[in-house]
Amino acid sequence: MTRSMKYLAHVLFVLIVLAGTAWSATALWLHLTGGLRVGALGALIAMALTALILRFKRGRRLGWATLALGGLAVAGWYQTITPEQTRDWAMDVSKGVRAEVEGDHVRLANIRDFEWQSKTEATPRWITEDYDLNDLETVDMITSVWDNPDIAHLLVSFGFASGENVVFSVEIRREADEEFNELGGFFRQFELVLIAATERDIVKLRTNYRKEQVRLYPVHLNAEQRRTMFLSYVELAQRLEEKPAFYNTITANCTTSVWALALALKPDLPMDERLILSGRLPDYLTDLGVIDAAPAEERDENALITPLAQNDTGEASFSDVIRRK
Repeated sequence: MTRSMKYLAHVLFVLIVLAGTAWSATALWLHLTGGLRVGALGALIAMALTALILRFKRGRRLGWATLALGGLAVAGWYQTITPEQTRDWAMDVSKGVRAEVEGDHVRLANIRDFEWQSKTEATPRWITEDYDLNDLETVDMITSVWDNPDIAHLLVSFGFASGENVVFSVEIRREADEEFNELGGFFRQFELVLIAATERDIVKLRTNYRKEQVRLYPVHLNAEQRRTMFLSYVELAQRLEEKPAFYNTITANCTTSVWALALALKPDLPMDERLILSGRLPDYLTDLGVIDAAPAEERDENALITPLAQNDTGEASFSDVIRRK
């Protein structure tokens, strides 16, 4: 092996050790506590140092073998972290929606209809509703921005002939004492939950109490496409009820999950960076031709519903208020 190749091999080995140690240390820190955390981190660092020493003092094979052994140990432990259904969940995500389908009729249980007094306090109320898919008339995409305009939470609202809307929201299922952090979303720290809610709960929470910039975009789908999209959410609810899953900041979040559901409408739907930078999702949907193709600034200004919601007097239904009816 030439000197340059040996140098590159050394560099590659060091980079793999550093990257693997950083990833493993983060996972251990997030999932372990107390003395167990300290002991595991100590063992990890000892294993990394041993691999480096053996690689440079005793030979390539011993170094790689030690590195592989450490990697297998961490991978084996990581696979023991599995999603759960029964934990002490935070109040607003304590119940995922449950769905039953019989022909054209769908029954949704555990629809959230909280009466919020502040962004953290509410009077809980969970309801059950029956829906006739023949009465499904509208689909609206709702985006909610709280800080970075490139990042938004995505909700999808389905409107029926009765005037009622049900909103689906793929969310992090936090435990009662947990707060979300993006880093934990990469390391199986949070489960995934599908929330179904009324607009006067889930939208008003964001517009009136969290003071977020919320926009509503009508999505142009035909009757069959609306039905397919609704049933995709129903199937997701049934899958999560049968087998829980983890939230992932990149691969299983509110936007990428909806993209996966939308593949039922269009199997060749292209992947796009705007599915990650979810605040740009309206541009993506405009390019696909499913929301109005107005100039972006005008489109987004017309879609903003936060002022409408905050001026709600209660004389009309909340769903009518945010649609200027």
